[in-house]
Amino acid sequence: MSNTLVLKSSILGDYSQSNQIIEQAIEGKSNVTIRDLAAEPVPVLDMAVATALRSTGDDLSDELKAIVKLSDELIAELQNAEKVVIAAPMYNFMIPTQLKNYFDLIARAGVTFKYTETGPVGLIKDKKVVVVTTRGGIHKDTPRDSMHDYLATILGFLGMTDVEFVYAEALNMGDEPAAENRASALEALAPLV
Repeated sequence: MSNTLVLKSSILGDYSQSNQIIEQAIEGKSNVTIRDLAAEPVPVLDMAVATALRSTGDDLSDELKAIVKLSDELIAELQNAEKVVIAAPMYNFMIPTQLKNYFDLIARAGVTFKYTETGPVGLIKDKKVVVVTTRGGIHKDTPRDSMHDYLATILGFLGMTDVEFVYAEALNMGDEPAAENRASALEALAPLV
């Protein structure tokens, strides 16, 4: 297996459907790094953090230096991965806050993207990204699926354009549809990881 980075973002821990599906898919695999953004949340982007991420670091407090160091570590982890598997449950029609905070901390001009005369260019290239999204209802290909467009946009903005989505829907619509959708997601995920 290639070097794979798994990003978990569910707040439900062991009860999380997305975590369970990912764990089953990577079981027995080697070269897997797991970053659980709910268990170890990254800081929320605010004015101080945004300013720190753009600074040279000389005039920063120890707390802000630590945040910049974490951002650097997250970016290096991402750059070193050949594959990225993102567990993205749908919360209120969007990705979890924990996953959004991750993207806010790694989206850095001159580091993960740059501005050019023709627009921004992503600098995180040559990654296969698989997004595993779990939902209680059925939202794929409807206007309610705003997280698909957001994830495709932010990943593309950072340079990751080889993105595939795996859906596990109807997970709160009865035992039979939930089991069928989990099995279908695992089947689709198996050749990708």
